[in-house]
Amino acid sequence: MSGFSIIAPGVLSLLQDSGRFGQSALGLTSGGPMDAASAGWANRLLGNSHNASLIECSVGGLQLQANSNSYIAVTGATLPLSINGKAAELWTAHKVQAGDVVELGMVSKGLRAYIAVAGGFAVRPQFGSTATVLREGIGGLNGNKLQPGDSLAATAVNQLPRLQLPAPYRPQFNRTLTLRLVEGYQAASFLSTERRRFYLSSYKVTPQADRMGYKLAGSAISCQQTQLLSEGICYGAVQIPPDGQPIVLLNDRQTLGGYPKIGSVLSLDCALLAQAGAGTDVYFTPISPEQAHNALCLAKVRTAALSSQLVSL
Repeated sequence: MSGFSIIAPGVLSLLQDSGRFGQSALGLTSGGPMDAASAGWANRLLGNSHNASLIECSVGGLQLQANSNSYIAVTGATLPLSINGKAAELWTAHKVQAGDVVELGMVSKGLRAYIAVAGGFAVRPQFGSTATVLREGIGGLNGNKLQPGDSLAATAVNQLPRLQLPAPYRPQFNRTLTLRLVEGYQAASFLSTERRRFYLSSYKVTPQADRMGYKLAGSAISCQQTQLLSEGICYGAVQIPPDGQPIVLLNDRQTLGGYPKIGSVLSLDCALLAQAGAGTDVYFTPISPEQAHNALCLAKVRTAALSSQLVSL
């Protein structure tokens, strides 16, 4: 089995699959792609399973060389993509041959791009997943980010339909986001005036934003209850620490925490937040569990519908 070699890893490139689940009792978080929708399209363009291992490249700068014939697709953030120095289109399956050099430039919109290979990268799972979580030192290649000279195994593929998702159907990453939030039981610990302030205020993404969570800055929110027992933390949970500035917890979050949580952001919106850079304006709006369920169902229907819009090149 041949594959690809890393020439330059860029700012931060990690191997990911759909995530590590059912391991919270061991203190292991889920990991997985920050923008699951974009990662899913990279695999879908190549006919891969949704759980096929791919690379999440944050900010850009990744360079890799093909050691065998295959196909690649790059989705997510907007950045220059080239094959042997020749510009190539994003959201498109491209054939590469042994010796070809694939390069991702620096992002201009969004933060994270996803590069998938036909059949997925062959990586040995740990605790049921190949997802890299640096804090825990598991997944990927020895639990580490990609390094120059790393080899990624992949099956050679000589023939595959070349598919493209047309530009009108690709996601847009905006400088203003409205995050839908389902309130949890601890919302009752916040006075109604504090909850109104939370929903009426504008927040900004701070530089303290990574795969673990996004710290926001804006109107401080206070909670009546300050002494809480630590409990499990779900994806998208919005913690309110003592300084009153919300933290939206994401893929590499800790599994336990004791700060009060006003609710959880809908997973669809967490993916958009993960593409937001510092300074992005963020608003919150409350939705019911039923509305969240409907939104997820509609998103699945839309993805299925868009799959029929793929163009064969």
